[in-house]
Amino acid sequence: MKILIINASVRNERSYSRKLTRLFVENWRSKYPFDTFTYREVGTANIPHIDEPWIAGAFQKPADKTEENQKALQLSNELVKELKEHDVYVIGTPMYNWSIPSGLKAYIDQVMRINETWKFRSGAPDGDYVGLLENKKLFILSTRGDTGYGENEKNSHTNFQTAYLKHIFGIMGVNDVILHSLDNEEFGGKVFENSKNKIFEAINSIH
Repeated sequence: MKILIINASVRNERSYSRKLTRLFVENWRSKYPFDTFTYREVGTANIPHIDEPWIAGAFQKPADKTEENQKALQLSNELVKELKEHDVYVIGTPMYNWSIPSGLKAYIDQVMRINETWKFRSGAPDGDYVGLLENKKLFILSTRGDTGYGENEKNSHTNFQTAYLKHIFGIMGVNDVILHSLDNEEFGGKVFENSKNKIFEAINSIH
């Protein structure tokens, strides 16, 4: 198995989402020592926003792509190839302003490629999306400053973090999604400690 670790926090040592991905790797490696890991940094590395040349290249038919089109898609092609070559994705991400970090959003825009990671079923814009990433598994390891963002909890309506990630990867065909969240990081206290113990235990039990 090939596992792709995607870190989205702009913090390094103080980042709890990075601690969660490290714990995941340690646990997985102890159980599957022959599996391999690739790290994709989107939090502290510069992931360019898509622009007009990118859009022109992405929507151009393959046979009609120019050298300029190909140049605009160079990084995107690399990232899409990376997704296709890996079996398991692990996203470690904090919640920023009820959503995801801008670096992670830029990454998603780079890999959300028509006829590469998704397509229209009929071949024309019909609202019926078909994911092209097959037989993939996604772990979302999220951290949030407050609490109550789970399904049917008091702040669930403001969760544009994990709900968005599940939706967007689902469109690309990744429907085997496991979510573990660390809550109340900003405020600490007993709620945070209980949440931390719970998620550490959950990650250690992953197999």
